[in-house]
Amino acid sequence: MEAFFASLVSVAFHGAALGMILYVISVGLSVTMGLMGFANLAHGVFAMAGGYVLTTTISRFGVPFPLALALAFVSVAAASVVLERLLYSRLYTASDLEQVLFTIGLIFIAVAVARFIYGTLQQPVVLPDYLKGQFALLGRDFPAYRVFIIAFSAVMVGLLWFGVERTRWGAMVRATVDNRAMAQSVGIDTKRLFTLTFALGSGLAGLGGGLGAEIIAIQPTYPFENLVYFLVVVAVGGLGSLRGPFVAALLIGIADTACKYWLPQYGAFPIYVATIAILLWRPAGLFGRRA
Repeated sequence: MEAFFASLVSVAFHGAALGMILYVISVGLSVTMGLMGFANLAHGVFAMAGGYVLTTTISRFGVPFPLALALAFVSVAAASVVLERLLYSRLYTASDLEQVLFTIGLIFIAVAVARFIYGTLQQPVVLPDYLKGQFALLGRDFPAYRVFIIAFSAVMVGLLWFGVERTRWGAMVRATVDNRAMAQSVGIDTKRLFTLTFALGSGLAGLGGGLGAEIIAIQPTYPFENLVYFLVVVAVGGLGSLRGPFVAALLIGIADTACKYWLPQYGAFPIYVATIAILLWRPAGLFGRRA
């Protein structure tokens, strides 16, 4: 019984760490898809880019870990502004099929560029000494870095929720998600809002990719291999919601860890079955608004 309880705690802990990473990466996709109605399947490219920025700046240039994390966020957010103005904005009124084909094309380009620059091998993550080893908590030892991931992500979640729920920018985002035409009629510059929100969502993806590089391997096929998980988080949680993807990410993180630990022969199949069942029950997601 004690062994089962220990495995249960381990699954919950590691699942929560994975869930936090999935949320930080996917929440921007949820908000931008809910705000812009843009089917951005290339969102994982920004997470991969953040992972490469972090691993490169640490291993090749000796940049301290906190600064490397900040660089992952800032550089990806800045690059996303350029992409949004030059490419994405031209397809806001395009059909879903055109948006999907465009973003899949971006994935292929990003994969080819990453493979050309870094090769096909997984990038090593060099952690500072204070994030190595074990962290004692409630009589048990947990990997220090995963404790940091959970704590840091929790702070980021709190800041994001505060920004959306308690600031003027957040009020404009919520108003535009609810009714874009009405938001424009009362003077909200939706074009500028789209750019800022897209940059924030992409920057968070870059931050999540860097933060989770020790859990989700950074390699050229990253956007394809993890695309399903990001989409499942958004679909199950609900578009345009902050709470929904958070709950969905934690559920998926814990379920994925549990399946790998207790049912490795089935892989992610139980998660896909559960996702189909949830979407049949609530097509708009757990916290999405029904049409």
